[in-house]
Amino acid sequence: MSRVLIFGGHGKVALLLAPILAARGDTAVGVIRDAAQADAVRASGAEPLVADVESRDRDGIAALLDGADAVVWSAGAGGGSAERTYAVDRDAAIRSMEAAERAGVRRYVMVSYSGSRADHGIAEDDSFFPYAEAKAAADEHLRGTGLDWTIAAPSRLTLEPGTGRIAVIPDDRIGEPSQVPREDVAAVVAEALVRPASVGRTLRFSGGDTPIAEVLDAPR
Repeated sequence: MSRVLIFGGHGKVALLLAPILAARGDTAVGVIRDAAQADAVRASGAEPLVADVESRDRDGIAALLDGADAVVWSAGAGGGSAERTYAVDRDAAIRSMEAAERAGVRRYVMVSYSGSRADHGIAEDDSFFPYAEAKAAADEHLRGTGLDWTIAAPSRLTLEPGTGRIAVIPDDRIGEPSQVPREDVAAVVAEALVRPASVGRTLRFSGGDTPIAEVLDAPR
């Protein structure tokens, strides 16, 4: 049994992840900004923890990690201003990694997106540019830490029922249209937390035909 702290605990992926963790005996803690979201987080099977990570420094975030065995970063500004996107998706995410190292919580799973990389190709005048830049910076920082990290990088998300099966997106096909149910993203995160073969891996994936566990256990 593990205690898993989920930043962005009221997000769609987080609310699907929490019941998976609870069903296998883990304790999920959903970190939220708004206390009004607590009931929904609790109903998903997670313990709500109200804290604004955007305004907390590294030590303030580290204090939230007391007793945790793993971190899942599924938080985001959700669009809006570029300033807030950088503040949450990049800066707060990076502080959470530093906090995890400081608190000795080595297991860290980042929920990203399949196009997250330095050469993402998004034009500066595109409204998506700040998000692409922020995620690329956060993911790259995570790869340089001493944490036992996994980056779950799905293609376009849908609300279709999950299938329990995915496909790895080859580097030469990143950016091509594809999609994956959020339920399967949550399942990937849950499986990654307990599969050592996923440590140190950036998994870019879409819906597919291969069982999630098989993909995560496959040699790289």
